[in-house]
Amino acid sequence: MIVGTAGHVDHGKTTLVRALTGVDTDRLKEEKARGITIDLGFAYMPGPAGDASEPIGFVDVPGHERLVRTMVAGAAGIDYALLVVAGDDGIMPQTREHLDILRLLGLKRGSVVVTKCDRIDGPRRSAVAAEIAAALQRVLHRRPGEGIDALRDRLLAEAGAGGAGSAADLRFRMGVDRSFNLPGIGTVATGTVLDGAV
Repeated sequence: MIVGTAGHVDHGKTTLVRALTGVDTDRLKEEKARGITIDLGFAYMPGPAGDASEPIGFVDVPGHERLVRTMVAGAAGIDYALLVVAGDDGIMPQTREHLDILRLLGLKRGSVVVTKCDRIDGPRRSAVAAEIAAALQRVLHRRPGEGIDALRDRLLAEAGAGGAGSAADLRFRMGVDRSFNLPGIGTVATGTVLDGAV
């Protein structure tokens, strides 16, 4: 199973992946200096069998509005989304944009993770939960849980259950690598088929 992060800049996506996997996905010098994710980061953790034979892969995406194309590239091949919302900020513009992207990709499996909970009190937690529920509108499943261990257990259960379905049954999507024109034929596009069939 491939898990992808989604959410506003500086809401804790990379920190969450590091807590789950032990891997810091920010590897570029500029990412370290600026404290934000710029490029896709990758990590994994052992899957339901407890070994590395079927690991759960993670794609950590940038949350900055100028890097939305990179987010789409990372989200295009995921099976499960972790929508990350900082408790002190709540739903922000890139949260909504990333949620819209997940909707357009047809992704229905995922969890919402509220980070920075140590910075908020009970009433604020309730307000953020209501804000998230309104934004989701039945896009991702909601299962209560608290802490990294509960989230890790949820991911292992999802990976064990499968349920991704056949890629051939989905809407046709192809990542275009290049396009060119051939006399007498017209435009030719080459790339990788992500879902569906023609």
